[in-house]
Amino acid sequence: MSDQLVFYTNPMSRGRVARWMLEEVGLPYRTELLDYATSMKAPEYRAINPMGKVPALVHGDRIITETAAICAYLADAFPEAGLAPPVSDRADYYRWLFFAAGPIEHSWVDRAIGATPTPEQQRMVGYGSFEAVFETLDAMLADREYVAANRFSAADVYLGSQLGFGMEFGMIEKRPAFTTYVARLTARPAWIRARETDEALTPKRETA
Repeated sequence: MSDQLVFYTNPMSRGRVARWMLEEVGLPYRTELLDYATSMKAPEYRAINPMGKVPALVHGDRIITETAAICAYLADAFPEAGLAPPVSDRADYYRWLFFAAGPIEHSWVDRAIGATPTPEQQRMVGYGSFEAVFETLDAMLADREYVAANRFSAADVYLGSQLGFGMEFGMIEKRPAFTTYVARLTARPAWIRARETDEALTPKRETA
């Protein structure tokens, strides 16, 4: 595909995950920075994402929102980057990509805002309990380097971002399997480039 990639983001958002994925793809893209209070809610951007949230990706006449969807789309749109395993090996790829987008993110966000479900409510909640989510994840990562087909993929971009963010801000326990996995991913040149770009775009706090 030769259509231009246009990336709408804010450096203090889940757009950091999508930027990492774009850097892994390795093709040129244009960044449009949005502000939470103004341009993100403006009619021009709501025509792209009616939710008024970032990130969003425009690829020619195609619009992709939701961070996990952007990762999956880019892996499929640019197969030469090798960011999705062959279809015959995609069971774990899909399983853990959407486990990260569903149970993992929902469980730690709920805990962060004090919305822990009671035992009676756990049957109504897709992730069940916070403890079950991370015990399941710990067991999966204990004996593999990457989540699917013994190779790095878009699923690792999304899962690694969730774990890295959660551990950095104390919302996810720093278990050995988690820290080893994230350290492996954050040594990648694409992650480093993405991090440096977003850090440079992040407003600096004034010190007294």
